This record gives sequence, structure tokens and C-alpha cells, in this order.
Amino acid sequence: MGAYVIRRTLAAILLLFVVSAITFAIFFLVPRLAGESSSQLAAQYVGRDPSPEALAAVKKNLGFDQPLYTQYWQFIHGIFAGRTFHYGPDASHCAVPCFGYSFKTHLPVWPQITQRLPVTLSLAFGAAVIWVFTGVTIGVISALKRGSIFDRLSMGIALAGVSLPIFFTALVSLSLFSYKWAIFPNLHYVPLTQDPVAWAKNLVLPWVTLAFLYSALYARLTRAGMLETMAEDYIRTARAKGLNERVVVVRHGLRAALTPIVTIFGLDLGLLLGGAVLTETAFSLPGVGQYAVQAINENDLPKIMAVTTLAAFFIVIANLLVDILYVVLDPRVRYS
Repeated sequence: MGAYVIRRTLAAILLLFVVSAITFAIFFLVPRLAGESSSQLAAQYVGRDPSPEALAAVKKNLGFDQPLYTQYWQFIHGIFAGRTFHYGPDASHCAVPCFGYSFKTHLPVWPQITQRLPVTLSLAFGAAVIWVFTGVTIGVISALKRGSIFDRLSMGIALAGVSLPIFFTALVSLSLFSYKWAIFPNLHYVPLTQDPVAWAKNLVLPWVTLAFLYSALYARLTRAGMLETMAEDYIRTARAKGLNERVVVVRHGLRAALTPIVTIFGLDLGLLLGGAVLTETAFSLPGVGQYAVQAINENDLPKIMAVTTLAAFFIVIANLLVDILYVVLDPRVRYS
């Protein structure tokens, strides 16, 4: 098991470097391949109709006149050792980990992200608890009661949950439960350390709205996995040996059916930790997703690249944890 974990960890570290290189290439190499020059890239950080001298100074100070591999090395070096940016007469130091410096706000990117990260973490983990519990529970019951009224009704609702886009359900939820009936009025984020009750109360509606989409998907996947697993020969053998039905369902059936669920959960949670863009925007939550939307509207490349790199980091780490959980769910994995 130890060798398996070490291999997966090393592979995750290598993958992070590959993802960072691809991300850097998307923002700096692809525009050049499309015909955009370094002067056009530097022009985003100066006013309208800049003088050639001002444009040349920006290119030099921001490193746009250097080779791409040098710029990438400076980006990686800044994450682990910090970086000093020269813009105008003053120098700005970006402390470790330096994911970039916004020359439109004149602030390092990482402190801005850390201020918003608790909002995204609160939204993602709270919704994850709801959708995993409800989705798996409904899926198991539907599989055990296949063809019943509960099965047909729950799968019908799940189909609606999968089909409806999150921005639609979010706006409908706000219209009904916040504006019309005022059950959750004046939704705004309250830090957990400041007031735990207000923190939970203001996040209940975003949690449920976000979990409705994922729990519907997990219910359908769990039901399909359970139906396939419960028809296996070893399940019939376990029942023939006189094992309790609960033991057969939970220890033998559900444990095998959870493997694809864990895989998808790692991807979904990692993606949300990188920013639940639609949910945060719809509910005006000041998280990483809303920060990314603002950066795109402002065409602020350092912010966009930092959020993209952070999202990739969370996805890779979540998948690493999933690979480790495979050993617990399926002991055969440790020998692969």
C-alpha cells in the first residue's frame, strides 16, 4: 500500500507541473501563435494610445520581452520563492506563494484569493455533504425497491435535477424563498468564526440549490451501480450463507458500487473548490468563482491564470485522495 501511495503522490506532483505549464502556455503562448505580439499584450496594462516609450517600459518591467521559458521559470520560482515586480518607479514584492501580481489593481493575487477562499470552501463542502448523503441514500433505496412508486418518483425528480441548469434553479430559489416568501431574506456571506448560526442560515439556500444538481446525478449513478452489483454471483453467495440483509447491502453491495461514485466525487469537489462560478454569481457570494468572473470581465490575466492554476491544483489533489480511497474500498487496487 505504501508503494502505491508514493507512486500516486509522485504522479500527482508531476501532473501539477504539467498542468501549470499548459495553463501558462494557454495564456502566453497561444496568443502569440494567434498573431498577438508582446506589445499588444503589454498594451492591456497602459492607457489608451500609449507612447512607444511607455509601451517599451511596460514590456521590460513585466518581462514580456523575455523568452517564454524564462517567463514560465519566473512564474514557478515566484510560487516557491516569491517575486519582485517592477512597474513604474516603485518595486512591488509578491510574497510566497506568488501566483502573480495584478497591475490593474496593483495588488498581489494570492492574498485576494485567500480572502475569498473560505466562501468557496464553505459552499463546496456544505453542498457536498448534502448531495452525497441524499444522492447515495436515494439511489440505494431506489435500487432495492426497483419499479416501486418511490423509485419512479425519485428518478423522475433526479432527471429534472440533472436537466435543469444551476443558474435557473438558483434564480428560481432566490425568487421564491428569498424575495416572495422571505424565508431566507437578504442573503450574504457571514464568516463562520464571526457567527456560525448566521453563516449556516445564509448558506442553506445555496447549499440546497447546488446539491440538488449533484444529488440527482449521484442518485442515478448509485442506483445503476447497485442494480449491477446486487445481481453479481458473490451477492447471491453471501445471501445463501445466511448473512444479514443489511450486511449484504452495505458491506458487499454498496462498497463495490461506491467506486465510480468516489471517482466522480473527487472531480466534482475539486472543480467546485476552484470556484463555483455560477452559484457564487447567482447568490452574490464573494468567493473564488465570482473573483474569476470579475477577472474575466476586467481582462486581468494574472487573476485568471491564478484561479485556473488553483482549480487545477484542487482537482489533482482531490483525485490523489480518490486514488488512496480506492485502496480502502477495493483492496485489489494496492497490488496494481
